[in-house]
Amino acid sequence: MTPASDPASSRLTSGDPIADRRFQRARDYAAGGDPAAAAELMEQALEIAPDWAAGWFALGEFRLAAALETEAVAAFERAIALDPSDRCGATLRLARLGARPVPDVPPAAHVRDLFDGYAARFEDSLINRLGYRAPATLAEAITAFTGARRFASGLDLGCGTGLMARALARRVDRLDGVDLSAAMIDVARASRLYHGLEVGDLLAALDRRADGTLDLVTAADVFCYLGDLGAIFAAVARVTTAEGLFAFTVEKAGDDEGIRLGEGLRYAHGRRHLETAGRAAGWSRISLEETVLRRDRGQDVVGFVAVFTKS
Repeated sequence: MTPASDPASSRLTSGDPIADRRFQRARDYAAGGDPAAAAELMEQALEIAPDWAAGWFALGEFRLAAALETEAVAAFERAIALDPSDRCGATLRLARLGARPVPDVPPAAHVRDLFDGYAARFEDSLINRLGYRAPATLAEAITAFTGARRFASGLDLGCGTGLMARALARRVDRLDGVDLSAAMIDVARASRLYHGLEVGDLLAALDRRADGTLDLVTAADVFCYLGDLGAIFAAVARVTTAEGLFAFTVEKAGDDEGIRLGEGLRYAHGRRHLETAGRAAGWSRISLEETVLRRDRGQDVVGFVAVFTKS
């Protein structure tokens, strides 16, 4: 599940109509190619609404676009001070700027807020505008490994609205899903393609599973919201059977890279990290095939389709 970049600041209000109008004018200036003017207007808005965390995040974005990096860092830090849950994802911006370490995971509130606001248009945007085909690609990879094998019990990590379930229709006797976004889960529930659905963290959901109880785990375009995948790989290895399959996609970093936080504030993973973390978790057969996952801003997003097995 991967929406296009949509900072939370564009969906929040200061509570003051004058500040909000200045914010909208600032966005217009930025869209018109004048981020410095946008930053100046945003500063005026924040004089009216100084405790508006999303406004400070927006100011950071405008300053960054105007090549005012030091001032942008100050604005992003202020956004976090006002909202420690960091719904806007300022921590990621600061990591990109080298002002903070790259976190292993993005702020949960940021990811949840992003997808809750995106659920209604998620499928139309991904399929019709971005050429998204990660679930179909994963289903093809599973077939290539297992032929017509049926799976008794599966878990779809980061299930979103249920696109992976459609791709696996009639191949899994029981398929459950988990996602951080309640709005996404609501859409998935309406599809009636899952036997069980829960809102929550992926690792926490895996921790509640008994050892060796799943023979298929999938994750389509989910790990762009996780950094180090070692813990997830180990958790999935624990809950899968000896013949279990783990199929997922990741955005590709360079083959010699480990983990990279990209400009779009999503993580990309290199072949070295995937192979090293996979084998450390007990996966002995690791297939990584390069593919195009979707398009973003007119460019192909290249990734890996991965299938892990234990034998």
